[in-house]
This record gives sequence, C-alpha cells and structure tokens, in this order.
Amino acid sequence: MPAGAAAKAEQKDIFHLSRFIDAQKGVYPTALAELQAGRKRTHWMWFIFPQLAGLGRSSTAQHFALSGQAEALAFLGHSCLGQRLVAATQAVMDQEEDLSAREIFSTPDDLKFLSSMTLFATLSETAGLDASLFRSAIRKFYDGKPDLVTIELLKQLP
Repeated sequence: MPAGAAAKAEQKDIFHLSRFIDAQKGVYPTALAELQAGRKRTHWMWFIFPQLAGLGRSSTAQHFALSGQAEALAFLGHSCLGQRLVAATQAVMDQEEDLSAREIFSTPDDLKFLSSMTLFATLSETAGLDASLFRSAIRKFYDGKPDLVTIELLKQLP
C-alpha cells in the first residue's frame, strides 16, 4: 500500500485499527520492557504481534486477527502501530543472551511471533518495503524457516 493510501486508510480507519491502539494504551510500555528484559510475562501478544485471521481460535485472537493483506499493510503503514511493531521486534532482536523464541515468549506465543514475522516479512517484500528486520527475526529464532500456514493463508486472503 503506497504511503498516501496508508495515510488515507489510517484517517478513515476502514480496518478498525483503533482496536489495536486502544488495546495498546497503557500496555505497550510494559510489553516493550518485557521484551527488552528477555521474557514476556503478561498478555498482549495478539495486539502487538498480530496474525492473520484463521490462525487463532480464541475470541481475543479473532478480535485482533488481521483480515488479509490490505489490513496487514495498513497496520504496518500506520504511523503508530507500524513503529511499535518495528520497535518491539527490534527489542526481541537486541537480546544479548542467546535466548530462543520459546524462552522469550513461551508456547504458543513463540509460534504467534513466527506467524507475525512471516506475515510482515512477506508483505513488506511484496510491497517493496524493507523486510530485513522481520526476515532477521525468522533467521535468528527459527533457522530461517517461515510459517508455512501463514504463507498459505496469504495466498487465499485478499
């Protein structure tokens, strides 16, 4: 989604991205601090590292699921949400200890992180955006192997 289109979508909030902003209020600083400390301890995964619809089964997962490529690109291009996604991902990447994704997130959130990184790496590449941070996370924590279910869903969703 070109920058101008992302700005227009953000103004109109056609994807109801405000649900992410609302959920992150007061929680994002805690989430970032937990990531910087190397251990996720509270519940915020759904709205910090979102996934595509069709992956999560809980009502919370469904509420924060991204409907497809257009909504995911709008999230990534959002002036606040995109920056927070990058900062949170960078905090995970900056771990000095040799921690695994499972040690940082526990299960199943380690799989949600892979799904989110796969989603944003793939869409960034498709849109001609910088995917290096997301690809680096996949390399560092998952031996470079993306989430194949997310890739298949991307092919099916608009």
